[in-house]
Amino acid sequence: MKYLPVIAILSLLLSSCNLYKEYSRPENLPVENLYRDSTLARTDTLTSLGTMPWRELFTDPCLQALINEALAENTDLQVALLRIDQAQAGVKAAGQAFLPSASLSPSAGVSSVDGGKAQFSYNIPVTFSWEADIFGKLRNAKKEQQSLLLGQEAYAAAVRSELIASVANSYYALLMLDSQIEISDETIALWQEQLRTMELQLKVGDVRENAVSQARANLNQLLAARNTLLRQQRETENALCTLLGSAWHPIDRSTLEAQQMPTGITVGLPLHLLSARPDVVQAEMQLAAAFYGVNQARAAFYPSLTLSGSVGWTNSLGQAVSNPGGWLLSALGTVVQPLFQRGKLKQNLRVSEDEQQIALLNYKQSLLNAGQEVNDALYAIESYGNDLAFHNDRLEALEKTVKSNELLFRTGNATYLELLTSRQELVNSRLNTVADRFNRLQATVNLYKALGGGAADISDE
Repeated sequence: MKYLPVIAILSLLLSSCNLYKEYSRPENLPVENLYRDSTLARTDTLTSLGTMPWRELFTDPCLQALINEALAENTDLQVALLRIDQAQAGVKAAGQAFLPSASLSPSAGVSSVDGGKAQFSYNIPVTFSWEADIFGKLRNAKKEQQSLLLGQEAYAAAVRSELIASVANSYYALLMLDSQIEISDETIALWQEQLRTMELQLKVGDVRENAVSQARANLNQLLAARNTLLRQQRETENALCTLLGSAWHPIDRSTLEAQQMPTGITVGLPLHLLSARPDVVQAEMQLAAAFYGVNQARAAFYPSLTLSGSVGWTNSLGQAVSNPGGWLLSALGTVVQPLFQRGKLKQNLRVSEDEQQIALLNYKQSLLNAGQEVNDALYAIESYGNDLAFHNDRLEALEKTVKSNELLFRTGNATYLELLTSRQELVNSRLNTVADRFNRLQATVNLYKALGGGAADISDE
């Protein structure tokens, strides 16, 4: 009971200096009007594309197998998980600081005075020490480590989300190249047949030499373009295998036309990004760690109380009888109050407060970056959808034009240049529609990542 006044005074001191104050999310964050108006976005619900498990978004079995392989073998993700293990060890170490420490330090020696009989002495003490966390130094240190752990978990989630998106985008790029190579092969076969026909017509004088030379030049251009596509296809396969954490191996895949994406896309409330985007969560945890760092810097101004003691067996009790042996007990309380370090402590506090402000600015910027990515991806989905519709209409018109020019050319009512131009435009239009499909798929994947999609653990799906 006699210690109750002391405890009350210490409690009053703690409440006055706010050393035990818990971190809380700052106000006035830039979440209002974070999303621009879009025909694809509905911001009146928390349900969004970002909360969808990746298996429901990516329904292609080949793509699902690749993502599973990447999640199991990717080296960047494995490193991130090891960083989590390190952070967990840091939290446990900070928690152990609350417990007393003990050490065993036995010693022995022999002494003789003026050539007298040697006296053997020994000590076998066990020393205990415990720091009373009166002003929250240890508690704030533990809170800081816990915040760093949460930040590391958020970083691993960000790596996971980025990995899923990268695998999906690489897979879709590979499907796009497959379609472009298929179009190129069909076009080359058509041009080869056309060239053979024109060479026969040249022999009978129906076409001129320059027309045949132009057709041969165009065929070589198509062959060169196909060769470029083959190189890009191989490079994409190599890059995808690297994401999978493996050496090159054949990539099983479907077709670009078989890919399906959700039509009713929603992005949820902007405030949802605070807990959904792993990089935003990581930035907030860094802010929380800096907050507790400031608390530690403030606690350094206050005294520290350390209780220590030892218990052991010794024969050095100063008695007349040699080597009597006996128990040795001691206890000590030490209070340390910094006196001539206030200049250094003030500067440390200043540095900590600046770090907190830097972390706050980084946190706000992470939100702005997230909003920009969501806005860009939303508009890209809408824009590439419009491009695809325009190019499909153009493709239908060009197919009719080519058929008409072929008929006119055979009857001598159209020049070879007109036929060549219409065919080239048709090839370009087909390639454009393939690119539009890929771009829209990629924009959907980017929106999924921008909303924090794919960051959840497998067990949460």
